[in-house]
Amino acid sequence: MASDGSTAVSNLANAKAILTTVASFAATIVLARSVADDLFPSELREYLYDRARSIFGRFSSQLTMVIGEMDGFSPNQIYEAAHIYLATKIPPSTKILKVTKLEKEDNITTAMESHQEVIDTFNGVQFNWFFLCQENRRRDFDNPRSSYTTIDRSFQLCFHYKHKEMVLKSYLPHILLQAKELKQQSKTLKIFAADYPNVEYGSISEMWIPTNLDHPATFEKLAMDSEIKDFILNDLERFVKRKEFYRKVGKAWKRGYLLYGPPGTGKSSLIASMANYLKFDVYDLELTALESNSGLKKLLMGISNRSILVVEDIDCSIQFHDRMSETEEDDETSSPPRRKQVTLSGLLNFIDGLWSSCGDERIIIFTTNHKEKLDPALLRPGRMDVHVHMSYCSPCGFRVLASNYLGIENHKLFGEIEERISSTKVTPAEVAEQLLKNDDGDRALTELIEFLEAKKRENEESEAKLRQAELEAVEKEKKTEKKGEENGTVSPLSQTTTLSSDPSPA
Repeated sequence: MASDGSTAVSNLANAKAILTTVASFAATIVLARSVADDLFPSELREYLYDRARSIFGRFSSQLTMVIGEMDGFSPNQIYEAAHIYLATKIPPSTKILKVTKLEKEDNITTAMESHQEVIDTFNGVQFNWFFLCQENRRRDFDNPRSSYTTIDRSFQLCFHYKHKEMVLKSYLPHILLQAKELKQQSKTLKIFAADYPNVEYGSISEMWIPTNLDHPATFEKLAMDSEIKDFILNDLERFVKRKEFYRKVGKAWKRGYLLYGPPGTGKSSLIASMANYLKFDVYDLELTALESNSGLKKLLMGISNRSILVVEDIDCSIQFHDRMSETEEDDETSSPPRRKQVTLSGLLNFIDGLWSSCGDERIIIFTTNHKEKLDPALLRPGRMDVHVHMSYCSPCGFRVLASNYLGIENHKLFGEIEERISSTKVTPAEVAEQLLKNDDGDRALTELIEFLEAKKRENEESEAKLRQAELEAVEKEKKTEKKGEENGTVSPLSQTTTLSSDPSPA
């Protein structure tokens, strides 16, 4: 028993001695590094650290990958992805953080500072990341007597060499994908307007002028029927997840939406909700400001991926030439010459031709108050894939507005209001304006009922006037026809009506 006790005491003493030695060695290293940081220039410190890592690396099974910020004059995508990804892996115990906020960005970002280490685990394997910044003096080739300082930034990824294949085929692709999603989630949305005076002669990188998109619209706040909202949400989710499917079937990865209906039915709010939901930037295109199809192509090339291109009031924004006449050359004797502009075939090639493949994951949205005025060539699937009728306010839409503006989910007047809304053509914008007028819920709903009564009478009077105008037009046409028959002539109006209603020969 005594022997066992003395052995245990001896082992404990040996363990203490080993721990003391290790602690002393670690303290010596820390002290040496601290002294080196204080006494040696940064270039010498980096050289010593690199040599030490090289010496120890010869006796180690560790593999180190260096991921530089630049590859020649091009940015290294893996470096940028690692920069975003590792910001989410910084441990709470970190004492130094790099914090930044750009002038036109909303978010404050944190990142690793130089000579910091982050440990990450993937598929049960530990990976050690080091962030290094090294100053270098470079000679100015234009002036050999002078020089300038550059900073080379890089990440060093250390792991056991047996995991090299997994790093290249799984871990780094995982970081690229995660960084892409993180960048989308934290990005400040932009809305872009085209710099039309510079379209013809400016560079592609300067075609669009951005500003922050701070529109607060969301699908939860949209005054739309829940079935329509659910359909759009599901369609958007399906679209962004089908990259490989679009490649497999040989189609450009894009989706076209036509939003049509009366003014004030929420078309712009729906576009903003789609942008906020997907975290897609918005590009606002005004076709009437363009002078040629080539200008349209240049603008297309300047649009980023994961974006929404919007052409509002497509029926009013431009008068397209007839497609048969677009290939005809102007008669040299004609005067004045026809003004150059975007043609229908140019627009069709832009949304569904070869030029539509100059980018991925794009949504194209046309809006109109009069769908019937559009050329059928614009409306077919593959161009405008989804047609969304933005109609007058519905009972479901009213409940959303009451919740948004008054904070009321249910009320004794809801039944009467919903009944009146179902029988009255009133837009969500008109209902919202009425709810804005009073903070008292009871009074606001009562005044809304009064407004709906007046609106119904106004609609009935307008419809009666429209019917009367149509009757007067018919009577006028009959009189014109009768007068033409008495004079032995046929009016052009009567001839046109006859041809459109009955194309067979008389």
